Amino acid sequence: MNGLIPFEELPDWVPGRLLLASDTLGWRHVQLRAYHYEGQEVIVPAMRDFLLVGYSAGTTPMRRRFDGRWTNDTLGPGAASLLTRAQRANWSWHAPIDVTHLYLDGKFVAEVASEVMDCCVNEVALADVLRTEDPVVTHAMAAIAAEARERGMGGALYVESLARALVVHLLRRYASVQSRDTVVPGALGPRQQRVIADYVETHLAEALDLKGMAAVLGLPPCLFARQFRKSFGRPPYAWVMARRIERAREMLARSALPIKAVAAECGFSDQAHLTRVFAATTGETPAAFRRRAE
Repeated sequence: MNGLIPFEELPDWVPGRLLLASDTLGWRHVQLRAYHYEGQEVIVPAMRDFLLVGYSAGTTPMRRRFDGRWTNDTLGPGAASLLTRAQRANWSWHAPIDVTHLYLDGKFVAEVASEVMDCCVNEVALADVLRTEDPVVTHAMAAIAAEARERGMGGALYVESLARALVVHLLRRYASVQSRDTVVPGALGPRQQRVIADYVETHLAEALDLKGMAAVLGLPPCLFARQFRKSFGRPPYAWVMARRIERAREMLARSALPIKAVAAECGFSDQAHLTRVFAATTGETPAAFRRRAE
């Protein structure tokens, strides 16, 4: 959708004093900001991200118009509001409050939904919730806010793990999902199998990971892994390793390339890696195999 504002532009529409921000912490898919707001009436344009609002200090009556409807409630510590992405909303309150905003990337939410539902999800919408007292939501937001303050080791990975669990909870309780497919296929189609097999053969000398292979077919990694295994009879990593061993056998038997070069051509990190995997698979070292093949 066009014209969606990023979270960085929200203060242009809702002025407040910034208390905390994760902008410079290198987090992916999720960002956090905390604000002190005086009472005001504002219009929040359609935003690029999903927005969760946690209330940490102050209590105020709140009015919000969402999708043409006004709702009213009293909000204070322990409460949270949900705002789906790409949805304009009017907010009105009168007392000063401190709030925490958690912004969830739309593609990330759709990716988690695809993994949860085992299908390709192209759109997720959060329900109109002005006030909920949901400990899963508030505890997750508090933990992410604490990480923004304390900046511990592995912060980006820790926050993404918390966000992923939070998204699963939101999908269970507050979301509606649109899928591209009405029926979930149990395996990759014949064309998909040819595409991914050709991709692996072409890139066998390179680093191949689950996420990159799934992206070739436009599938979320978890769904791709399940469908790949049903199609090829083994997980992607095991299938790729088998193809590498088979190529190594062919090169060892038909070329005079040094074993170190064969390892590189087949995608092994070094000669020792090839030797270890080759011996475990075939029962003999690459050198012994080459001598026998001569």
